[in-house]
Amino acid sequence: MKGPQIPITLRPEMPGDEETIHRLTEAAFRDMPFSDGDEHHLVDQLRKAGDLTLSLIAEDAERIVGHIAMSPVTITDGARDWYGLGPVSVWPEIQRRGIGGALIKRAIADIRASGAKGIVLLGSNEYYPRFGFMREPQLTYPGAPAEYFQCLVLDGELPSGTVSFAPAFG
Repeated sequence: MKGPQIPITLRPEMPGDEETIHRLTEAAFRDMPFSDGDEHHLVDQLRKAGDLTLSLIAEDAERIVGHIAMSPVTITDGARDWYGLGPVSVWPEIQRRGIGGALIKRAIADIRASGAKGIVLLGSNEYYPRFGFMREPQLTYPGAPAEYFQCLVLDGELPSGTVSFAPAFG
């Protein structure tokens, strides 16, 4: 069941946000059946490696309530300026109130404005198509069910090949 919308402000991550992002991401994925339980460490590792290309925060009037990360990916055909979206985290008690969607829309707009050519993700094939993501068989990601690997072309042609996420993804 979807709850009422929560007024939020979106902003880039700032120094001092790291611990809250860590706790938020851990809580958001704790009871998710598809989670490996390591998403909170993933964000830390992306940051440490310099691969946290985009890190946005959602705040309500009192606290950080959501976070989204994007990091670079490589594609075997040599396509450049493609990024991986995720994880997207919202405190469990306020999920399904538009916070994740607002973060995704802003992240897409910001990464597009930076000159990105496209975005890939592993995620719900029922949720992400509303943002323009779709399954494209010419882009593959081994080791995950194909129906959950989706992309969004922002500029230019759709590349063809195997995608690798940043090394922090393991």
